Amino acid sequence: MGAAGCVAAALGAATAQAAQPSITVGSKRFTESYILGEIVRASATPHAAVVHRQGLGNTAIVFEALKSGAIDLYPDYTGTIAREILKRDAEVPLAELDAALAPLGLGVAVPLGFHNGYALAMRGDEASRRAITRLSDLKSHPDLRLALSHEFLARADGWPGLARRYALPQRPTGIDHGIAYAALGQRSIDATDIYTTDAKIARERLTVLADDLGHFPRYEAVLVYRRDLPARAPAAWAAIRALEARIDAARMVALNAAAELDGRSFASVAQEFLGSSSGTRTRFVDKLFGDDFWRLLRQHVWLTTLAVAAALAMGVPLGIVAARSRRLATPVLGVAAMLQTVPSLALLAMLIPLVGDIGSTPALIALSLYALLPIVQNTVAGMAGVPRGLTQAGVALGLSARQVLAEIELPLAWPVIAAGVKTAAVTTVGTATIAAFIGAGGFGERIASGLATNDHATLLAGAIPAAALALLTQLAFTGMARRPRRGA
Repeated sequence: MGAAGCVAAALGAATAQAAQPSITVGSKRFTESYILGEIVRASATPHAAVVHRQGLGNTAIVFEALKSGAIDLYPDYTGTIAREILKRDAEVPLAELDAALAPLGLGVAVPLGFHNGYALAMRGDEASRRAITRLSDLKSHPDLRLALSHEFLARADGWPGLARRYALPQRPTGIDHGIAYAALGQRSIDATDIYTTDAKIARERLTVLADDLGHFPRYEAVLVYRRDLPARAPAAWAAIRALEARIDAARMVALNAAAELDGRSFASVAQEFLGSSSGTRTRFVDKLFGDDFWRLLRQHVWLTTLAVAAALAMGVPLGIVAARSRRLATPVLGVAAMLQTVPSLALLAMLIPLVGDIGSTPALIALSLYALLPIVQNTVAGMAGVPRGLTQAGVALGLSARQVLAEIELPLAWPVIAAGVKTAAVTTVGTATIAAFIGAGGFGERIASGLATNDHATLLAGAIPAAALALLTQLAFTGMARRPRRGA
């Protein structure tokens, strides 16, 4: 082939790649959703440029992301769609769910072939000792220590409806689903909510309590998608549709076990299901310095840097205003302090519909707001520490108020302001791990994955680099503060 032929081939390949449709898959923050998201991603990849935004928190967050167009589809369950999204009390057929979501430009399709419902479970020996086999039996044991996942505590088909239906007297506490099994094993709690396809049910020898009054609806696994997706990516959609009825309950339990019990990555579990994985277990060092390490590092540093820069750009002017006006000092510092009290996931959930996106934009807004307080406080303190005589001397020399600020006050206050920036930067490195819960990346991806599967190796593979990055940030600021000035 001549030079012209090579150029033509390269241009053709580039044109084909550019013409390839793009698809963004979402998933919730538990093992099965991660795996199903990876199966969808891998199935569509030969026909489209596919990105999987993993672990996007709970139903409210991932559904908001779908409505806004930040993702194109995600795996969910018919009972969840009916109760949580459409607020229906009765069983709703798939066709009716699809029709109900149509006005939003969304649809429900591709029943995957299995049911994964909510249930409550206890240690087998404890359930046997107390003769508890049904949810109705819980009423006679008010001393039972129930710890339930936070989403289950809030869902209409979760604890509120369950407690009413069975007249249950217990007062449950919240617990992350990923660590609930460990808490059961350590006898820290007596019962928790589980998914019926969880792999650890059999291993931990749990007793799943019968829903004898029929509180829980059917939770058939399906895909919720944007209705324009089939037209935008017909070949990819055909490959996704081919997943219909391919996963029965036993197979899903086995896939969950491969991730949770065998320590396999979600991607390798999905590839094995699709017939192209070796199925080898990953060592800790491989998880720590895996293929995603540099990507996550870049994302984490980028998020931290931009968030602190934005906080600096907002915080210093606000601090100057607060230092100059006693009337404004209290509200400025009060609002900055109040922002620190807003739960991070709640703030992210509120920002998603406001900005119409998931990922870096709401994450950067949230992180910059959390970084404001130390910068504002230190700016006020630094400005207050500037000797009044020096500012008066500047005015006497004919300097304008702006010149006094730029030439006298800010330079003298800067060491104190810089200390606030250091505090903001170090804390933002840690806080940036929340960005993973809305698909913005960073080492929080590993932490969220580790929490979802109770995989301590994966959790540490995210926590250790984040902690090391925070330490390096601290050392970098300390080194700059100690560096001697010219002429000193």
